[in-house]
Amino acid sequence: MPKLAAFPKAFMQALCKDGSMKLSEWIELAVQLDIDGLEWYSGFIEMQDRSNWSEFRKQVEGHGKEIPMMCCSPDFTHPDPEFRAKEIEKQKFWIEMTHELGGSYCRVLSGQKRPELSIEEGINYAVESIEACLPYAEERGITLIIENHYKDDFWEYPEFAQKMEIFCPLVDRIHHPNFGVNYDPSNTYLAAEDPLELLKRVSDRVVTMHASDRYLKEGTLEDLRKEEGGALGYAKRLSHGEIGKGLNDYDAIFSELKRVGFDSWISIEDGVDGMDQLERSVQFLNNKIREYWR
Repeated sequence: MPKLAAFPKAFMQALCKDGSMKLSEWIELAVQLDIDGLEWYSGFIEMQDRSNWSEFRKQVEGHGKEIPMMCCSPDFTHPDPEFRAKEIEKQKFWIEMTHELGGSYCRVLSGQKRPELSIEEGINYAVESIEACLPYAEERGITLIIENHYKDDFWEYPEFAQKMEIFCPLVDRIHHPNFGVNYDPSNTYLAAEDPLELLKRVSDRVVTMHASDRYLKEGTLEDLRKEEGGALGYAKRLSHGEIGKGLNDYDAIFSELKRVGFDSWISIEDGVDGMDQLERSVQFLNNKIREYWR
């Protein structure tokens, strides 16, 4: 049966930029939820000091939870080989972090969709960079998970492999037991694509999932695409919503995951409107998991 984790989507600025929230505060909030683990983020301010790693692991495990997944945002599509080499070293650092926290899954991305980048160049850069990290991950028992992503909170351009026509060939280029897909159904809407079509194309490669729901506060998806480049983070018209109340069909999603034997981690990206919202999303997903994996 899949296990649930939670990600501090509402507190990224506080935990990663201005330090107005401490990780111990997030842990104390999250462990009150009916979940099995906490997804970590490589950019937490306090994680830059390695001496903190074991203490946070102890704190989480002391509550009977674990840290199964690490959310990272390597940028492997930069045309400068020296830049990519530095990103590979960052990814190895995050793999070490995942290992020391007791995790099994560490995210990778393709990189940013820079205007001058061709599809062939971008796929080649991303594949070469991910493959350079895989032996390091394998030695530590870590699986690298690539997400059909939209845009990192702190990126200027959207994800290079946002669309299926790029994401699927990229995934197909890498065959390694320590590599798989982190499926996020919401992100496909932002590519003007069908999340179920993508899932059926990659379901046999899915090893983890991000559970979320999205809605546009105003305008259309076309409006969003016009403004997604050239601004840091997410477009202002985009919003995360309570799971089960957005566009995603979780019955269809979980039916397909159950069909292929998925039984790994599902991490919740929600709670931007408060812990009460996150708690309702947890309840919704727990009910759905019991319904499909009972």
